[in-house]
Amino acid sequence: MIDPNATRSFSWVGERQQWQGNVVSLSIAEVQGPDGKVYEREIVRHPGAAVIVALDGDEVIMVRQYRAALDAELLEIPAGKLDVPGEPPELTAQRELIEETGKRAGHLEFLAAFHNSPGFCDEITHCYLATQLSDAEREAHSIEEQHMSITRIKLQDVPELVASGELRDAKSIVGLMLAREYLR
Repeated sequence: MIDPNATRSFSWVGERQQWQGNVVSLSIAEVQGPDGKVYEREIVRHPGAAVIVALDGDEVIMVRQYRAALDAELLEIPAGKLDVPGEPPELTAQRELIEETGKRAGHLEFLAAFHNSPGFCDEITHCYLATQLSDAEREAHSIEEQHMSITRIKLQDVPELVASGELRDAKSIVGLMLAREYLR
């Protein structure tokens, strides 16, 4: 546990934005270290995301979609950016579940929030367990969503899928393991 009253040995000096894209921006931060020197660090700014473990009986609804950064299709849980101003993460989760899978959650349970890559990015991911699923009109938006496939896995098979390399997306591994633990 991190002691919130502990003395900080680093202090924030400032930040300047270098680049702004559609999804992320890149800033150069200046921080003063314990030695008194000022150091620059590159920081990717991201609006955050919501991820959903959609449980239907003993199966989880997953998506397989193309990821340009890897030039590969990945097996993932449904997810989406917090890109609607003022929208709470649980509404983003519900919206993304409908967009990507054509399912609506009758119940959403918050599991955790976590930082994906805090060494260079401020993205925070809010993870939910979705149950009591019902059909909804799928509303795929991006070209990747339009061509993604929907598949189902058994929650009990998650460790094997991770070990085999079939499941290698961090947010999906974290979300599925959180769901397994929650449901124990």
